[in-house]
Amino acid sequence: MPMMPKRACTKSGCPNYAVINGRCEQHKRQSWEKNNAEKRVIKGRTLQRERDRLFNEFPLCAECERQGRVTVAVIRDHIKPLAEGGEDTEDNTQGLCVACHDKKSAGESKRGRGALHL
Repeated sequence: MPMMPKRACTKSGCPNYAVINGRCEQHKRQSWEKNNAEKRVIKGRTLQRERDRLFNEFPLCAECERQGRVTVAVIRDHIKPLAEGGEDTEDNTQGLCVACHDKKSAGESKRGRGALHL
């Protein structure tokens, strides 16, 4: 079976032409690490109980409250995202409304994409 021809590294300015596809070893992008593979992540009925407890104790969106607004919380959010090393614990959760959660998630996504291009 014929081998694919070697190509240039796709990293701008890299002179390495010993690449079959994408980037050379020096410029290889870091892949996303498995989110908390070794950490405990709450699932199933336990997650539902935690959501119920959170919304019973804190029924309003935490971010809206900080800004003086009153909005019902509908999403259990991790204050420090799991992908950034946060834990799935009670003290790392807050209730957010959809708008605040979407805004926070967009910022986290942007930081994550930026980490891929280091």
